[in-house]
Amino acid sequence: MMKKISSIYLDHAAATPVDPAVFSVMKPFFTEEYANPSGLYASSIHAKLAIEISRKKIADFLHTTPDTIIFTHGGTHSINQAILGLARAYREKGKHIITTPIEHHAVLHVMKQLQKEGFEITYLPVDAYGFVTVDAIKEAIRPETIVVSVMYANNEIGTIEPIADIGKMILQHRKKQKTLFPFFHTDACQAAGYLDMSVERLHVDLLSFNGSKIYGPKSAGVLFKRRSVEIEPIMFGGGQEFGISPGTEDVAGIVGFGKAVTLINNKQVTINERISELRDMLWKGIQNTISDVSLNGPALDSDRLLNNLDISFLGAESEAIILYLDAVGIAVSSGSACTTDSDELSHVLTACGYDEKRMKSSIRFTLGKDTTEKEIKQVLKVLPGVIQKVRAMNA
Repeated sequence: MMKKISSIYLDHAAATPVDPAVFSVMKPFFTEEYANPSGLYASSIHAKLAIEISRKKIADFLHTTPDTIIFTHGGTHSINQAILGLARAYREKGKHIITTPIEHHAVLHVMKQLQKEGFEITYLPVDAYGFVTVDAIKEAIRPETIVVSVMYANNEIGTIEPIADIGKMILQHRKKQKTLFPFFHTDACQAAGYLDMSVERLHVDLLSFNGSKIYGPKSAGVLFKRRSVEIEPIMFGGGQEFGISPGTEDVAGIVGFGKAVTLINNKQVTINERISELRDMLWKGIQNTISDVSLNGPALDSDRLLNNLDISFLGAESEAIILYLDAVGIAVSSGSACTTDSDELSHVLTACGYDEKRMKSSIRFTLGKDTTEKEIKQVLKVLPGVIQKVRAMNA
């Protein structure tokens, strides 16, 4: 018998539920309109048209043109395609890349691969709140630097990096040096739905985001690529998606992604105000009822994702807290969902300079658009007892 699913879900940074409106537009493409978009007959042409309509919706969301939008099979695929494809396309121009140590593993593991291929990677340090400075990036750029990749918002501690300022500095550098390099990529998977996604205002050359964080399907991702930027494919097969992302298109996923983006445009401001209020309510309640707690990452009123709360409950092991909360129907995490099976300490908190005690007691709460005040009150009712129990057990 399957275990009952948690009734209070506070792990939206890992995945969001598919919005009913998104699922509704996807359903026909599973059972009724299932044709391969590459065919010449009517049903194939209709499927292809559905893809292009979604491409236009996403282009509008990013304030760009449809021919810069490449559909991928998720955020990790988009990031891999962006960085590997770019580095390999311009390897003769330079083999130096700049990034940060708090990036998602989809970035960090790509960097390890590129090191094996002869590239040199500079990992710029971040401060205790997870911020990298524009000046640090500027000083690290060399004539052989071809790529800078900095995440827009951190998935663990919610730090919002100064992407627009970094992009502007890189543009000025290129103009001054009369060069194409470095190109600028950002992982925006956590940012969509909360932050400005205009690629023109961000001054990025490539941007990755996905459907699973915006109430869309997990199978869909997007890579924005400026027309002037060349990238090599990392997969081979058909000529789909401008020859960059081969394979039969996931029409249902792409249609769902387009719908999810439309819902962001329509409701973003109102929803975000309520999420922010509930997040602040949760933090104040924790401070008032539980001792020895530390907020990890930026202050709530600064450059931090409005749905993110990462807290260390000193003296209590993260895993035990998660399991006790899960037993009463509350789902939270201790960081990236991609490292759940690893015993390693958080690379994000390590880069911020936190000690082992603080890292081993960290819990991430990430709220969503369906989170309610009643749910937050229930968490605040249950959490103090759970922390007390885990601390006693650890002692």
